[in-house]
Amino acid sequence: MPELPEVETTRRGLAPLVTAHRIARLTVRERRLRWPIARDLNGRLAGREVVALNRRGKYLLFELDRGCLLLHLGMSGSLRYLPGTVPVRTHDHFDIELEGGAMLRYNDPRRFGSLHFTTAPERHPLLRDLGPEPFADAFTGEYLWRLCRGRRTAIKTLIMNGHVVVGVGNIYANEALYRAGIHPARPAARISQERLERLSTEIRNVLEDALRSGGTTLRDFVGGDGQPGYFRQSLAVYERDGQPCGACGTAIRRRVLGQRASYYCPHCQR
Repeated sequence: MPELPEVETTRRGLAPLVTAHRIARLTVRERRLRWPIARDLNGRLAGREVVALNRRGKYLLFELDRGCLLLHLGMSGSLRYLPGTVPVRTHDHFDIELEGGAMLRYNDPRRFGSLHFTTAPERHPLLRDLGPEPFADAFTGEYLWRLCRGRRTAIKTLIMNGHVVVGVGNIYANEALYRAGIHPARPAARISQERLERLSTEIRNVLEDALRSGGTTLRDFVGGDGQPGYFRQSLAVYERDGQPCGACGTAIRRRVLGQRASYYCPHCQR
């Protein structure tokens, strides 16, 4: 599914194309997404100017001259900037049409995305309890260490919790733990502050590397320009079970933690 680097790649591509443009209308062909799209949403959006396009976790925030539009890409969604004349395809669920003829078209085969309007995004139920951004000054090894005290939760499960830190999805959790040399199943309370400092650094590093590559294309993701991401070619452990570790040659292993596949090197990670 699109994770933080994919969402940020989409944001960076679309922001200069939509900022300072007005929304002409919202055309909805399928309201039944993860939550139904409100029937009055077109009335709230028509004529509104896009002041900025931001991101919080995996949500795109269209800051308007009045209110804010929250968009989540779900598991298989993509948002593309297109001319208004492009024919509709299967799973094209809605268009945010801009004055001048262009549009943002949302395609989502699994319909797990969402679209909401709010006047107070910081208090919206989907955003208000989120943890810090991984690139924020508040996200440090000391912060992780304080949260880990007394917790038997596997460290991989902990860093994938959006209340702890936002945007560290399964792919990047696996890769960051490998780089930090930490076994994904290790209880959080049994990791030193020094090692957690390294983990917080590697979480940022792996996300930054993915951003430079335009994200990771595993199945469905394309950016706002329709291009795939290329970080998959740099993955060290994710979906590489049975293949040799690039550092020591030991076969990468796979196990399930919290109903998610985890990949690790039994020699390099402890």
